[in-house]
Amino acid sequence: MRAITFDIETRGGFGALGRLDSSTLELTVVGVHDSSTNEYTSYFKEELGSLWPLLERADLLIGYNSDSFDIPILNRYYPGDLSRIRSIDLMVEVQQVLGRRLRLDSLAQATLKRGKSGDGLKAVDWWNQGLYEKVREYCIEDVRLTRELFDHALKHGSLKYKDLKEIREIKLDTSTWLSPGESTSMTHTLPF
Repeated sequence: MRAITFDIETRGGFGALGRLDSSTLELTVVGVHDSSTNEYTSYFKEELGSLWPLLERADLLIGYNSDSFDIPILNRYYPGDLSRIRSIDLMVEVQQVLGRRLRLDSLAQATLKRGKSGDGLKAVDWWNQGLYEKVREYCIEDVRLTRELFDHALKHGSLKYKDLKEIREIKLDTSTWLSPGESTSMTHTLPF
């Protein structure tokens, strides 16, 4: 099974009241881990044409808040529908068990003993300052954390998170995560 773990970075998106408006976000970079090569790569917006064949060959997309954020934003640039690829959104998996959303950083610090190297707002500032490689590195690190959390959950059936000063464990049913399930092959929309 070919699994693609991914994350995106964006810029813009704040409306008149200072609230996040995802409909106005512009994609800046996509970070990717390909399970078939075990390599981490990234694509700036101008390079998305090289990303689409990789995603179209995926059996599974893995992300964090990806079903409601990353995939819909990527779909604005993709001529097809990436939501047709089977996906596992780790944030959703945790929320279904815990009843609330957790930050990626909380899970990473408690489970992996290391956290994120920044946050989305810092990435926007870095982008606006022309620090594109820093944004790329930050995005890849989020992909790395997401992939390692996924692997940990598969191996141990759980993840950990910080709850005030305590470390708590969340039991996850990962039994179907790597099962083939229904066919998820895409109708290829690009000429390759």
